[in-house]
Amino acid sequence: MPIRYKKPLNPFPTSGYYGPSYFCDREAETKQITQLLQNGQSCLLIGKRRLGKTALIHHIRHFLPKTWGFVYLDILATENEQQLLNALGTALLQQFPEKDPLGKRIWDFVKTLRPIISFDQLNGIPQVSFQISQAQRPVVDILDFLSKQENPVVIAIDEFQQIHSYPEKNTDAWLRSAIQQLQNVFFLFSGSQQTLLNQLFSDPTRPFYRSANPFVLKTIDPLVYRKYILSQFKAHGKSLSPEIAEQILDWTKGHTYYVQALCNRVFQLDKAAYEEEDWKSCAQKILDEGETFFLYYRTLLSPQQWKLAVAISKAGRVFSPTSKNFIQDHQLGSGATVLKSLQALIDKEIVSQDSDPEGKSYYEVNDVFFERWVQATYGKA
Repeated sequence: MPIRYKKPLNPFPTSGYYGPSYFCDREAETKQITQLLQNGQSCLLIGKRRLGKTALIHHIRHFLPKTWGFVYLDILATENEQQLLNALGTALLQQFPEKDPLGKRIWDFVKTLRPIISFDQLNGIPQVSFQISQAQRPVVDILDFLSKQENPVVIAIDEFQQIHSYPEKNTDAWLRSAIQQLQNVFFLFSGSQQTLLNQLFSDPTRPFYRSANPFVLKTIDPLVYRKYILSQFKAHGKSLSPEIAEQILDWTKGHTYYVQALCNRVFQLDKAAYEEEDWKSCAQKILDEGETFFLYYRTLLSPQQWKLAVAISKAGRVFSPTSKNFIQDHQLGSGATVLKSLQALIDKEIVSQDSDPEGKSYYEVNDVFFERWVQATYGKA
C-alpha cells in the first residue's frame, strides 16, 4: 500500500518528512542504502545534528518495497535498556495499526509481554511501558518475532550512540548477538556523534565492529540545493533570483536545517518577488529571536569554553586551534587550556571536527545561527 503524505503548510518544512516532492537530493545515498538493505546488509548513517538524517531515513523508507515493514525509533531520550525496550515497543505499536493483519499479530505478541499500554489524550498515539527489570530478553523476543514474519522488516534506530551512555555496559554485546541471529530483519543505524559511533563500529574489540556499511552525510551540493530552492518558490508563484538563493546557501553554510528555516521565513513574506534585503531581514529576525538561547550557552560553559566558542564562531572554521596566532588573537591562554576547552565543547556537541575536500581537519560550531549571531555581535575574525 503506497504511503500517503500530508502537504506541508510551507514548502520548506523544518521538521518531519512530507514525501519526495519536499525532499532535496541525497539521491546517491538513497540509492546505495536502499540497495544494501534490500540485499540483507545493515547500514550506518553518520551526520551532524539537523543535517537531515531523520528525513533521509524516511525518504529511504519511501523507496523500499511497499510490502516491507519499517520501524523507526529515536533513542536519544533513552537512558537505559529498560527505556530502549519501551521505545521499541512504542515504535512497533505506533507503526502497525491493530486493525491490520500484521498489526494485529504484533499487538497480540506485544501484549503477551504484559506491558502497560496508554494512549496520548491529544492524538491517540499508543505508548508502551514494560514492567520488566531485565530488558534484554523482551527485546530479543520482539526481534525474533519480527524475523519470523513473512516480509522483511527494517528497523531504523536514530541516535544509536546513546547506548554508549547506558549504565548497563554490555548493551552492544547482547544486542549484536541478537541481531546476528536474525534472517529477515535489517537495521539502519543513525547518529550524530561520530567519535562514539566510530568506537562502536570501527573498534575491532567492540561487538558491532564492521557490522554496518557506513555513510557520512555531508551538506548538499550547493548547485543542486539552489535549483531546488528556486523550483519550490516558482511552484508557488513566487520569484527568487539565483543570486539570492546563493546568498542564502552561503549564509547558512548549506546546512539543511538552517537553509530550510531561512527559506521558510522568506516564503512567509507576502511578496511575489524577493530582493536581497528580504532574506537579510528574515535572517536578522531569526538571530534576534534566538539571542536569549545563544546567551544561555554562556551559562552552560566555563569562561574559557565560552571564549573559545566565540573565537571559533568568529573564524567560521579553525584549522589550528592551538596555533600561536589564534591563541593570541583571541586571548585564549595556553595551548593546554585550549585543548581542554575544545574537548569540552566537542563533548557538549557545541563544536565538531570535520575535514575539507583536501582532507585538512578543522573545527566549527554546530549551530550556524549561533555562529552568525556571534559574528554580528562581536565581529568576524
